[in-house]
Amino acid sequence: MLGLLGAAGFFSLRHLPPEWDPRQPLDLTAEPNLVTGLKLRRLALHSQSCFAALETSGLGISRIADRDSDIGCEIRDAVRLPSAARVVPGGPVATCRVAASWLLFERQVMQPAARRHLGSEVASIRHLGTQACRNVNHAATGRRSQHATANAIDIAGFTLRDGRQVTLLRHWDAGGAEAAFLRALRDGACDWFRAVLGPDYNAAHRDHFHFDMGPWRACR
Repeated sequence: MLGLLGAAGFFSLRHLPPEWDPRQPLDLTAEPNLVTGLKLRRLALHSQSCFAALETSGLGISRIADRDSDIGCEIRDAVRLPSAARVVPGGPVATCRVAASWLLFERQVMQPAARRHLGSEVASIRHLGTQACRNVNHAATGRRSQHATANAIDIAGFTLRDGRQVTLLRHWDAGGAEAAFLRALRDGACDWFRAVLGPDYNAAHRDHFHFDMGPWRACR
């Protein structure tokens, strides 16, 4: 009986379409489904699979050379953050996993939320940094931030194609469509990033979202 079940399972896997087959590489342009999150998590174990996934984005990637550090600020498997929208300041360095999650967030969360709540798409994103050799909350002691290894990005605001600007500092508590848009981003980002922190978390995040792919799960 076990043999028959195993054979049936193998047969069914062989005939799954690639987007539903957990053994197939992650396609960042495909519509997400129940196995997308599994494939995204698996990128942590296979760096080359992560770079292969980025190649499916159609945006091109610029890899960054690995950099050693004896103080916990090494860079591994990093790229210049790919984005269909303009990123300001340009060329931030992020781990491949952050880049893959960013592309899913951008396509599946950010642009649909902008169209739904604001009637326009996002043309550019303003960030506050990805890589900084420091501890959590800039503390003098304690554990390293995910920013220390470029495994995080902080997002402060957005410029729409119609010229409007939306910032967390100005619009998070202002009510209206802009606030609804920002909350949709916070909630949707939790599907793709390990940790998502915003103004509701603490005062240090009153003006930005923190997204990372670290070991801890948070959505606040």
